[in-house]
Amino acid sequence: MDFLQDHSLEYLEMALSYDKMERIENPDGYGTRTGECGDTVEFFIMKKDGFIDHISYYIDGCKNTNACANTVVKMAQNKKIDEMWDKITPEVIASYLKTLPADEIHCAELAAGAFYLALKSLDK
Repeated sequence: MDFLQDHSLEYLEMALSYDKMERIENPDGYGTRTGECGDTVEFFIMKKDGFIDHISYYIDGCKNTNACANTVVKMAQNKKIDEMWDKITPEVIASYLKTLPADEIHCAELAAGAFYLALKSLDK
């Protein structure tokens, strides 16, 4: 099995990129979840005028989790906060990545769940 040959360009770009992985002190929104697999995803959101002005993530996990967290960042950056609740779902994440293994869908669920918690904390 050849990792590079077995995955879509979208998956490879998201799985192998770490440029959006950073922790932000005092974000406007923060959410974290740890899955049964032991992977953890954290999201940090800065908002401005009802939009996600900046979003980053931090993971302790596998390439599948990194791919899913990166996909959330790509989809959420500069978007209206109110529209994000139903625009980013585990299914949308997996669809974008194209080759996320079926037995790794929990990584998309983990990323979406942490993102929802970060969105929810924006209301406080």
